[in-house]
Amino acid sequence: MKTTILSLLITALCVMNVQAQKDNSLSNQEKKDGWILLFDGKSMDGWRKCNSTEIAPNWVIDENAMKVSRGEKAGQGQGGDILFGKKKFKNFELSIDWKIEREGNSGIFYNIVEYPNKPIYYAAPEIQVLDNWNAGDNKLTNHLAGSLYDMLPALPQNAKPAGEWNTIVVRVKEGKVTHTQNGVKVVEYELWTPEWKALVAGSKFKDWEGFKEGPAREGYIGLQDHGYNCWFKNIKIREI
Repeated sequence: MKTTILSLLITALCVMNVQAQKDNSLSNQEKKDGWILLFDGKSMDGWRKCNSTEIAPNWVIDENAMKVSRGEKAGQGQGGDILFGKKKFKNFELSIDWKIEREGNSGIFYNIVEYPNKPIYYAAPEIQVLDNWNAGDNKLTNHLAGSLYDMLPALPQNAKPAGEWNTIVVRVKEGKVTHTQNGVKVVEYELWTPEWKALVAGSKFKDWEGFKEGPAREGYIGLQDHGYNCWFKNIKIREI
């Protein structure tokens, strides 16, 4: 009898644990800590194409995730970079789960400012999303998953292969930024400092007016359409 009761208790605890980890939901503790969902697993509510009021047509709900679909030719996006347009954020923690197809490439952006006729990445820092093993853009360490794209590599490099879920947490507090990938802090830097300006000067963004002026002190959260199938879920944020 004792064994049966113990087994039932273990089963109940396991069920409760699974329920607590349901995709695109918040635990009671997360709610108390101020986390909010930017995606409910069912709709694209709050999201829109950069410099538009409409959602890009190549974004769909798939596997309880937001999926951007590849175009006719891999690597060529369909102009479908999107952002969460309900609110701008300044000091925050952002957590996103992502997975990508073989050879895939995408990105996560913060402090986005919309410039007419300019892409989402014109003035916003990018956290790289990549199939590190097979993507064509895997030759530079600061182009690998979790990196501050083209500026600082994610070290140690602990991304999971194509088709597997990764978790990235980006923390921004008064210009101090960290990227934590799959539970490990992999990048740390500070915006608007001489060191930041040196990073920009040594990157592909050195002559971009958006990066000369920015990044902004606050802005939108966004996701990239790079022409590959990529999924995002458990998108949540809390202001700090």
